[in-house]
Amino acid sequence: MLALDRLVKMPRFYKRGLLRLGDMLLIALAIIVALLLVGRETPLQQAETWLVLCWVALSTPIIFGTLGLYRVVLRFMNLKVMASLLLGVALVSANLLLMNLLIGWPLAWQVMPVFAMLSVMAVGGLRLLLLELYQLTRRHQRQPVIIYGAGAAGGELARSLHHGGRYRPRAFVDDWRGLQGSLVEGLPVYRPGDLEKWVERLGIELVLLAIPSAPRCRRREILEQLASLSIPVQTIPGSEDLVSGRSRIADTCDVQVEDLLGREPVPPFAELMSANIAHKVVMVTGAGGSIGAELCRQILAQEPRVLVLVDNAEHALYAIEQELQLWMRRHGRHIRLRGLLASIQQQERMREILSSFGVQTLYHAAAYKHVPLVECNLVEGLRNNVFGTFALASAALESRVETFVMVSTDKAVRPTNVMGATKRLTELICQAFAGRELGQDKTRFCMVRFGNVLGSSGSVVPLFRAQIERGGPVEVTHPEITRYFMTIPEAAQLVIQAGAMGTDGQVFVLDMGEPVRIADLAANMVRLSGLEVKDADHPDGDIEIHFTGLRPGEKLYEELLISGEIQKTRHPRIRTSKELSWPWAELDAYLSDLHEAMSASRHGRIQELLVKAPLGYSPEGAMVDLVWEAKHASAPHEPAMQEASESSAASLLQERFRSSGSA
Repeated sequence: MLALDRLVKMPRFYKRGLLRLGDMLLIALAIIVALLLVGRETPLQQAETWLVLCWVALSTPIIFGTLGLYRVVLRFMNLKVMASLLLGVALVSANLLLMNLLIGWPLAWQVMPVFAMLSVMAVGGLRLLLLELYQLTRRHQRQPVIIYGAGAAGGELARSLHHGGRYRPRAFVDDWRGLQGSLVEGLPVYRPGDLEKWVERLGIELVLLAIPSAPRCRRREILEQLASLSIPVQTIPGSEDLVSGRSRIADTCDVQVEDLLGREPVPPFAELMSANIAHKVVMVTGAGGSIGAELCRQILAQEPRVLVLVDNAEHALYAIEQELQLWMRRHGRHIRLRGLLASIQQQERMREILSSFGVQTLYHAAAYKHVPLVECNLVEGLRNNVFGTFALASAALESRVETFVMVSTDKAVRPTNVMGATKRLTELICQAFAGRELGQDKTRFCMVRFGNVLGSSGSVVPLFRAQIERGGPVEVTHPEITRYFMTIPEAAQLVIQAGAMGTDGQVFVLDMGEPVRIADLAANMVRLSGLEVKDADHPDGDIEIHFTGLRPGEKLYEELLISGEIQKTRHPRIRTSKELSWPWAELDAYLSDLHEAMSASRHGRIQELLVKAPLGYSPEGAMVDLVWEAKHASAPHEPAMQEASESSAASLLQERFRSSGSA
């Protein structure tokens, strides 16, 4: 093995020289063997025969070199190289025939075809032998893998891995019976039911999923089967990435959580995607956030006239603007991008931006969305989410924006936390604006409500992945907590399409599929990383799932509907919900009271007003606002007005809990 390693590591100049010498010796030997096989030993005693032999042997490296055979890296041999090799042998055979004719036919003509066959076997066999020796030197350094899927993608992946230095494919697994028991790329194909046996027998350390065109529901079934093996699983890119050229077959990556969910994306309706965007001035608030940034990407592909990016986070705004500029350069697009640092709370600033650029369509994604943080920062959550949206909606009306699409959340449905309550209140604000009599050219308001998105800031998936890489534990708040999930690109596409077909004041609800138990998601991520979950049944496992308890304001189950009245739309993933609205006069008076309480930091009064409003808000547990806690810790005896307000809020909450309990 040491000698082979030295041979492999020799300079390429010396290796080419040895290959030339080997070809010369093998061609000479082929002539001698051909003479012996056809029973013509006598010519070996003639000087003319040895002259022909030397000439052909010495000229062989020149012929092969002219064809480029010595520039080929052996580990990348393919059919094109073999064709060049056959041509080279044919030219060497013609050279032998010509020299034999010039010398006076010392060799019989029957020797020629035998020589040609022996030459192909000899020089081709030498290269295959060297290739196998190279693979042998790398086997102890390469990770043995099994490929799930023996189709075209699996075969191409095996070829790529054979030439690579990281993985060593040992076998295929495929569902199709027609392939089981056969050989693909020289590797056996086994049944999925025998996978566990072959993983142990072949010492497999990794399973590579090579089924890019399989539907997600099928990929989910396969991954659930593989999760029971506790062996690492990686996958090749999807068919869309392969066709577009964004990825290659050999670009293996960790299993995407989208595959664990099994949710099939629905192709977007082109007419809905472009209706409010193409050749228009479009603005996105919260453009640097997860949803806002993806909205910008999707919007840019629809070729607006101007895209206005608004965010109050400098770095986030810079990052998305640079990304979009790069995308336009690569795709040859020339769309005006305008990145503006601003807060939606500043109504005059919003009015100035909207009127100066003549914004026609506005996607409002800016909000504080982190449940525990908003719970601990009650006043700022209200100031940004509620009064920021109010200021933006007012500015949109005054600037005659055509369409206002607000991104909402499933946490707005019967909220138990402040963040959900603020988002439900913003829905009521937009509905009230839609109901105001302001003439025929008023802004059309609509709201789009959906659940969690994968990969967003604060998402559990990257958090779980980081915890697994650290060796655990993986922290889940509750064993029974469930959530709805969809991908960020799908959510952004559905928001755009819903906004295009909404009538004034409509609330759209996205079809989120089936809810997912977070504990199951964490366990599958652990097992597909090649580790075992440590629990009572597996005390020797690798990663423990630790339950930390529900955070302030967190619900076990999320809902998407308030009233239960839902209607289909032309899009299979978009529904419209008939929700309770609040007349403008009542809402206006309520917001005045709420703003007064917020400006005075009267936390008890704020909570009282939130419970009083038709939000379905039912807070669980005591208030956890950090300023409120600090004030009570340092000054236990509040002024009489504050105490009365706190008492009133508590009484209202108790009455609400009693009525809900009796119901």
